[in-house]
Amino acid sequence: MSGAPEPREASLAIRLPDPGQGPEHDRRLIAAVSGLLDDLVSRVLLSPERVTTAAEGKRLMTADDDSEAFTDTLQRIAMIATPIVRTVARGSRFLPRVPWVLVASTTASLVVTLSAGVREVRVIGSLLAHRLEVATGRPPDPALVKQLAVELYLSPGRTPRLEAGLPLGKLARRWLFRSAIGKDTRRAAHKAIDAAERIDVAALDARWRAR
Repeated sequence: MSGAPEPREASLAIRLPDPGQGPEHDRRLIAAVSGLLDDLVSRVLLSPERVTTAAEGKRLMTADDDSEAFTDTLQRIAMIATPIVRTVARGSRFLPRVPWVLVASTTASLVVTLSAGVREVRVIGSLLAHRLEVATGRPPDPALVKQLAVELYLSPGRTPRLEAGLPLGKLARRWLFRSAIGKDTRRAAHKAIDAAERIDVAALDARWRAR
């Protein structure tokens, strides 16, 4: 509708807990996202191929589709997440003006958004792994690659904090929200990979090891 504001992520106030906290349904979602990230980073680091520039990464985000290996996991996450999105969307103040929110919040649309998100985080993680290897001369810590990739993916304009733990609830909320409103994730992902190319990975590696 003309003149209606676009919903912001905060308007779908999905409060997702850390693993071990909150309702069982939400804990299952966060645990599934955590397992997905573990598998994703393991595949990145085991692969001999690396993304070496942000420009290369942006091309891969558009053309590459390596999410088939995660199909079962993505479908499981989508099945868990679908009722969460529908429940929250029904209470959204935007629903009267954007009635297609619930239509978009299907398992199929969640799988599409999750697949894109997996591809984006994988590419960002591959560039970070490459830069860490070059900067330090040793294999990167998988936990550091995961932490940096997720933090930059969610907040590309901010230097990763490293100390706060993985923001799994925020990552899940991001993907659920964007699936609900049919929002493309690529623009934000491009900002994240540009940030991954700029940040001082040697300093971040030193901070990580000194914790």
